[in-house]
Amino acid sequence: MKIPFLRAPAAPLDPALVAPMSTAAQPELTDGQRIGVLVQHGFTGNPASMRPWADDLAARGYAVEMPLLPGHGTRWQDMNKTSWSDWVTTVEGTFDRLLAENDAVVAVGLSMGGALCLRLAADRGDDLAGIVIVNAAVDTLRKDVKVLPLLKHVLPAMPGIANDIKKPGAEEYGYPMTPLRAAASMFAGYAELRRDLPKITIPVLYFRSADDHVVDISSSRALNAGLSSKDFEERVLENSYHVATLDHDAPRILAESAEFIERVTRQGRGQG
Repeated sequence: MKIPFLRAPAAPLDPALVAPMSTAAQPELTDGQRIGVLVQHGFTGNPASMRPWADDLAARGYAVEMPLLPGHGTRWQDMNKTSWSDWVTTVEGTFDRLLAENDAVVAVGLSMGGALCLRLAADRGDDLAGIVIVNAAVDTLRKDVKVLPLLKHVLPAMPGIANDIKKPGAEEYGYPMTPLRAAASMFAGYAELRRDLPKITIPVLYFRSADDHVVDISSSRALNAGLSSKDFEERVLENSYHVATLDHDAPRILAESAEFIERVTRQGRGQG
């Protein structure tokens, strides 16, 4: 059986666009403290969707580590050779490097990257000052997700979810396809994460687009119902779609996340 969308060629990705990022802290810009920030892209995406945010954080003096998740930034077929556990392991390893070199660490993420930050907060919250998540995915109302465990054996992929951006001309350079084996693993990871949301007690700043064509309202409901964090705020973005880090509300995300990071790391030093 021939499926037209599977024969569509994937545009080659510029290695510079998808390259990970690693910068050292500049404590002279952060009151003498070394602050690290883990910056995480989402499913079928790559660091291009997060680079403006990462650049802004680095300019403020933070050590920034922005990894490229296994299976991402190459060909969509490569994702079907990886899984949620691979992505969790990558995030944990990046976090450990930041933790070893800095006085405090915050994690920020988009979509599945936000879910990976939540996973980190559930598992390593004692070592993490806080997290900032944008359109984090932890649940879905889509009924077809229930058949993914079977469908992944029949189809390698379905049409992709990239470039849900309201701002004209913006481009996240994500995969044109959604690899189904990888997607099935991701949703299984989300189910486990939802059960562990009550373990999260650290500060959480949550940005959510009012109009998101990728992540629906069920994720917001799950976070509001499940998190144990007393310092939790949900802020709605009125002028962006899913990839809000590249959309009209990006300047707001950059400014307000910087305020949050400064506050929670100051409190962690006993000065707040």
